[in-house]
Amino acid sequence: MTQHVSPPRDGTGKTAPVDRSAAWRGLLARADVRTLSLLGVLAALIVVGGITKPDEFLDTRNLQLVLTQGSVIGVVTVGMTFVIMSGGIDLSVGAIVALASVWATTVATQEYGFGGILLTAVLVGLGCGLVNGLLIAYGGMVPFIATLAMLASARGLALQITDGKTQIVTVDSVLDLGLRDAYVLGIPPLVMVFAVVTIIGWLVLNRTTFGRRTVAVGGNAEAARLAGIDVRRQRLYLYLLSGLCCGIAAFMLIVLAGSGQNTNGNLYELDAIAAAIIGGTLLSGGRGTITGSVLGVLIFTTITNIFALNNLQSDVQQIAKGAIIVAAVLVQRRTASTT
Repeated sequence: MTQHVSPPRDGTGKTAPVDRSAAWRGLLARADVRTLSLLGVLAALIVVGGITKPDEFLDTRNLQLVLTQGSVIGVVTVGMTFVIMSGGIDLSVGAIVALASVWATTVATQEYGFGGILLTAVLVGLGCGLVNGLLIAYGGMVPFIATLAMLASARGLALQITDGKTQIVTVDSVLDLGLRDAYVLGIPPLVMVFAVVTIIGWLVLNRTTFGRRTVAVGGNAEAARLAGIDVRRQRLYLYLLSGLCCGIAAFMLIVLAGSGQNTNGNLYELDAIAAAIIGGTLLSGGRGTITGSVLGVLIFTTITNIFALNNLQSDVQQIAKGAIIVAAVLVQRRTASTT
């Protein structure tokens, strides 16, 4: 038997009017204001680029270039987001990318073809992440110090391997991924790799126990330990994840540049940290989003592209980029405080 539910009535027995404004306020309150504000900043930058250099900025090839360049640092940022959410930091990501790229492009490695280059880059990234994780999780070292030591060591080893020279890739199957013939429906392969990594990262963070444990460790490590979470093992896994992302990014950079250099990944750590922070990840840990971090990467990449098209000097670019970053963060904090 179906139960009839009467509509709400006021004190006079009449049907109470529906407060549509309250319903809209509730909907907006549930919306991710931070993500919307980031989208607004990105849209504003696109408008600026379209106004200042309409023929060049809005050209399909330029937009493909922006996405491709953002893909490499974007993959690194996904791993960095997990680490920062756990209350840690990884200053070695740029150096790991450099080491993985030069190790994977040695003459001996290139003899094994596409698979050898990809596997070497990933294994080097995982190996560096393992060292970081062991030193921090089980060695008791502060993440800042441990990853700073890895930064110096990886850069030094990369320089030793290359002897300061550029290592040219001769494997056609690797180089072909960077050609326009490899694009699928106009989308470069590297962008598709970035999209896959982003989707997997989002699912892991939001739909798995691993993601919930990461948030718990970053929010309160002692409470997480008392709740039965192996905090040390979780931190080890997180630095392994960061190393894996660096290995993937190193291979992408090899495809993009067609070479391996000890200078690869320069300042990637700063860009990845800044993108994650702008995207809403707290440096103290316990909160963050993959979506926000990806938008942060796209904002950085778009800013750099606009400055390059307008032939601005590097010092002006850095000053303007810093001002835009501060403005974006202030807007986010203001909008978030109103929800």
